[in-house]
Amino acid sequence: MKILVTGATGLVGGALVPLLAAGGHEVVRMGRAAPETGDVRWDPQRGVLDAKSLEGFDGVVHLAGENIATGRWTAEKKRRIRDSRVRGTRLLAETLARLERPPRVLVSTSAVGFYGDRGDEELTEASPAGAGFLSDVCREWETATEAAQGKGIRVVRARLGVVLSTEGGALAKMLTPFKLGAGGIIGNGRQYMSWITLGDTVAALGHLLATDTVAGPVNVVAPAAVTNHQFTKTLGRVLRRPTLFPLPGFAARLAFGEMADALLLASTRARPAALLESGYAFRHDSLEGGLRHVIGA
Repeated sequence: MKILVTGATGLVGGALVPLLAAGGHEVVRMGRAAPETGDVRWDPQRGVLDAKSLEGFDGVVHLAGENIATGRWTAEKKRRIRDSRVRGTRLLAETLARLERPPRVLVSTSAVGFYGDRGDEELTEASPAGAGFLSDVCREWETATEAAQGKGIRVVRARLGVVLSTEGGALAKMLTPFKLGAGGIIGNGRQYMSWITLGDTVAALGHLLATDTVAGPVNVVAPAAVTNHQFTKTLGRVLRRPTLFPLPGFAARLAFGEMADALLLASTRARPAALLESGYAFRHDSLEGGLRHVIGA
């Protein structure tokens, strides 16, 4: 396949591009920076995307979006988070829909933040959206793909969980304090975390590209979500460090503001029902095994 990837320099994109290339696919990156030879340039904020540059692709993986876990969620930050996802996705989907030869498939990422804070409720792709800023963004983000779907393109909305990697994301930020013995549970520790290793993330995205029977929302998470308490104790065990320094909810809110409630204290227990039904076999379906693989412990 000839595949176009947006967000190719991010954590997931940086691992997906070489995986697809190793599988014999021709991969072209699309970004805002001056492209290398053969790459495609766009400017989603200004609505600039040359339709001719998108002709001839068999599949598109759309990963681009403002990092939600850096800096406090000021009004300006929230605007950038929303616009980078909704406006960029809509521009891409509408441009693909105008092509003479559109791609067969668009895999557009979303997040399990779609479901919001749902306690211990098990959430599948059939579960409704939750409430709050992230839920609203995810719902608009997914709706922005409708033009491509209306054109007859197979659209997969990949709802990613917390991607575990030492190269970036939540785990990379946790490693230093945990290695120093300063890790601990957050809040009451009962909130669920839907996790997945980076290796399974990119393998699942490749699977979704190639599996013609899959469309619509897909939870890209490991089969067994864990509570924050379980995650904390497991990471401590893998690193052979104590986990005696909790972060109370009020302290998390003082430090991180609104972001704390959405990313640290919200409980999202998502299950990858559609992914399992499609025949995907997880490399890492237990948290301890996944962490040991990622960390090299």
